[in-house]
Parts: sequence; C-alpha cells; structure tokens
Amino acid sequence: EVQLVQSGGGLVQAGGSLRLSCAASEPTFDDYYIAWFRQAPGKHREGVACIGDDGSTYYAASVQGRFTISSDNAKNTVYLQMNSLKPEDTAIYYCAAANRRDISSISSVWHSALLYDVWGQGPQVTVSS
Repeated sequence: EVQLVQSGGGLVQAGGSLRLSCAASEPTFDDYYIAWFRQAPGKHREGVACIGDDGSTYYAASVQGRFTISSDNAKNTVYLQMNSLKPEDTAIYYCAAANRRDISSISSVWHSALLYDVWGQGPQVTVSS
C-alpha cells in the first residue's frame, strides 16, 4: 500500500504563505486521487483541495483563490501552496489518497474523507493574527 510522508507546516503570521508537501512511497497518480484535508480543534475534518482527472483541481470555497494544489509526477509529490493565510486556516493539515478504482466520478465527492484510505501524518499549521 502506498505511504504518504508530509513536510512543511509551522507558524506564520496572517497574510503570509506556507507550502506543504506530500511525498508518496511509489508512483501514485495513475492509481490514486490525492487530496488535502484539514482539521481544526473541535471541528470535523474538511476537504481543502484535490487533484482529479486530467489535472483538474477542486477547492473548498474557503480557500479558493488563496490555495493551490499541484503535483510533480517525477517526484511522486503533491504540494499545497497556501497564500494570504488567515487565522481561521489554523489546523492540522493531512494529505490523503483514494484508490481510483473505487470512485466513478471524483468531482462531486472529492471532499468526503470516507473515500480516502491512506493518510499522511498531518503537520500543524498555525496562523497568528
């Protein structure tokens, strides 16, 4: 089974930027969809961004225009570039992989954590005001 190793995260002031990385243990993108989720204290885990078929991308409304998901196939790595960070972005951020064979259309379901069966370790992102 593929494994996901995350890097990045930390403390940043409001308005600043951070980039998170998610490296897969093997070539992944042909077999898995990769998404980013986050979970703040006392809140449910929410989908942040996802790379779908043919490089299409999906974002939560709360991060649209500020966050960018991208991938480097040669490095088996997915990135989340986070700009214009706000205190409400403070959370633990996870990358996750969902097997493509289990999903007929990712576009409407990408934000459902139940689809994903492989998770990264989840570094903390803290945005100070």
